[in-house]
Amino acid sequence: MAERILIVDDEPGILHALQRLLRHGLSAPDGSRYQVDECANGALALEQARRQVYALAISDYRMPEMNGVDFLTALRTLQPECERIILSGYADLNALVRAVNEAAIARFIAKPWADFELLSAVRQVLQVRDLVIENRRLADLVRTQQGQISAQEEELRRLERLEPGITHVNWADDGSFILEDPGDVKL
Repeated sequence: MAERILIVDDEPGILHALQRLLRHGLSAPDGSRYQVDECANGALALEQARRQVYALAISDYRMPEMNGVDFLTALRTLQPECERIILSGYADLNALVRAVNEAAIARFIAKPWADFELLSAVRQVLQVRDLVIENRRLADLVRTQQGQISAQEEELRRLERLEPGITHVNWADDGSFILEDPGDVKL
């Protein structure tokens, strides 16, 4: 199954240009194409991220209602293994520092971008992500073999990587579990 990339920008022309560039200029290590989803604002993108798992999110910094740092910070909580890139036409040092510190972005790319440089940065970020995930998987395998974690814990971690949040259950005092409406999640 192809991994997904989420792009978020309030300018439709930029969304379409990025989507075209990523769909045609980028392929996964197995040769397949990435699925590229686009959203016009951070709130819609977070709704989408509650339904889909993403390998990478690329967000504009300056957007109405929710800026890119706030969106990527919320996404980081929702999907910690999703890598994050900020795209901006403004070189605001405070915003960049905040993006690094709060959203843990992997890259800051200036608008207008050069296609080759953007694709190279995206490839590198995705390659590092794949290495980190594989390293974590192998470390869990070794810990399982050494008896440091159980096969059940390893399976829970695998499921959490596939569907973030699936292993977290909210229990009521009477022993029942609480179902939360995804729209009720506070940012």
